[in-house]
Amino acid sequence: MGPSVPPGHHRFLSLPSDFRRLSPMASSFSLYSTLSPKHDSLFPRPAARNSFTVVCSSATSDPASSPLLHSSPPIRLNGHQLAGANTLDQARPRRSIVGDGDRNFSAKYVPFGSGFDSPEWYSLDDIVYRSRSGGLLDVQHDMEALKNFDGAYWRNLFDSRVGKTTWPYGSGVWSKKEWVLPEIDSDDIVSAFEGNSNLFWAERFGKQFLGMNDVWVKHCGISHTGSFKDLGMTVLVSQVNRLRKMNRPVIGVGCASTGDTSAALSAYCAAAGIPSIVFLPTDKISIAQLVQPIANGAFVLSMDTDFDGCMKLIREVTAELPIYLANSLNSLRLEGQKTAAIEILQQFDWEVPDWVIIPGGNLGNIYAFYKGFKMCQELGLVDKIPRLVCAQAANANPLYLYYKSGWKEFTPLKASTTFASAIQIGDPVSIDRAVFALKNSDGIVEEATEEELMDATALADSTGMFICPHTGVALTALIKLRNRDVIRANDRTVVVSTAHGLKFTQSKIDYHSRAIPSMDCRFANPPVEVKADFGAVMDVLKDHILRRSRKSQLYANFSFSESQ
Repeated sequence: MGPSVPPGHHRFLSLPSDFRRLSPMASSFSLYSTLSPKHDSLFPRPAARNSFTVVCSSATSDPASSPLLHSSPPIRLNGHQLAGANTLDQARPRRSIVGDGDRNFSAKYVPFGSGFDSPEWYSLDDIVYRSRSGGLLDVQHDMEALKNFDGAYWRNLFDSRVGKTTWPYGSGVWSKKEWVLPEIDSDDIVSAFEGNSNLFWAERFGKQFLGMNDVWVKHCGISHTGSFKDLGMTVLVSQVNRLRKMNRPVIGVGCASTGDTSAALSAYCAAAGIPSIVFLPTDKISIAQLVQPIANGAFVLSMDTDFDGCMKLIREVTAELPIYLANSLNSLRLEGQKTAAIEILQQFDWEVPDWVIIPGGNLGNIYAFYKGFKMCQELGLVDKIPRLVCAQAANANPLYLYYKSGWKEFTPLKASTTFASAIQIGDPVSIDRAVFALKNSDGIVEEATEEELMDATALADSTGMFICPHTGVALTALIKLRNRDVIRANDRTVVVSTAHGLKFTQSKIDYHSRAIPSMDCRFANPPVEVKADFGAVMDVLKDHILRRSRKSQLYANFSFSESQ
């Protein structure tokens, strides 16, 4: 037995001999990395230039042939140097030194529920996921340093960066760099300029189905990999990039996933040349979600278990191997995800909405939104925070049951299959974080059955959206709370859409084909086959016009009853 290790810290196997005995994982890593990242001296930087190059991607390009994916010297063809690692600076947008860690802002890990002055704390450069007592950690910022600048300063600073190309502030996450990872060097940041997602005025949906004029959908799924997970992954992978440059023993990054986390992790790791390992539950994610980590070169393990089983295994693996844990047990990701809350305030010209409704599975996101809103209040950007609603699928609803019990006792459960597969989690890691956020925002938890979430998805799509089933869960919560007059007609309400609908096309096909057992699919809109004949086409069109008037009446009478 080796020396004892404090809870939350990790004793890694000695390298390289112990790691090389592992197969086939070891061979996967050997293709892409060595134990330590290559030193900058191997890739001398070119002289500064006044211009930069914009490179457009091509659908026919072969990523495997790109020299950017390998740690090799620049390639020359007929005397001309092709794009390589040492030309990246020429292609990067210009940088600015303004606000770039020069004002002594700092952040650190502390036990969840503690303040910045906690006697137990860890540097963000430490590889640690739990406190000494085994509890969750939280990233706490030096709020006193941030308070040296008033709310107007922060509003103006953040607003001045929106839509800019100055690295890295054009990102919706890194435009708030001082509130995210204030001490990281901009050269270490791995970003796809994520964030700055559309805040969609759902005018027709609100008026027609809810009698509301102020319903908005925050489309976090309109992002680099099609989900809100990009917001957190840019932060986590940037920190790993920093650690590897510091020669810390990190040979790769791993996660358990219900689909979207693995897509974001593999993309950002691929951009940085960092190996990624993904644990996925077999047959429990969409094909679109599965293909993303495969295409981005991740080492994908498909396991005959659910997400909770994958999560248990990745925690055990990362405790033994120098693989950095990327799940939301790692509180770094929440620092990126909280910027979506700040972004909502920006998009409303710093006016606070009455309600924000968020789908919940592993429950890190509800806390991240609370944290973003709360920082804005504490630093004087706004004077209040919105009420938060966490929406769960009825087939995976441990938080809802806990809430309905009056917060008496939390009981994990075995999640059943749900179309909202990314939140099919019965033992959420961030349960304590979610309860804290809800209690401190006068929050509510609501649930959606499979039929309710699919009907809500179809209704939203019929008004011009194209949403994921998880957003259907959140819209169901809105409809139920509106029917009970908890949310009133004039309340400004934001529904957070967590992923792009294109990741979940099969569920839409099944619904509109009426191929879902025991579901009426009452808003299905299947295609009509007709002969290529004028008379036949006219007959079908006349029938369609008549049916459409009846369907409009069905829509007008729509509501979710409490008995459903």
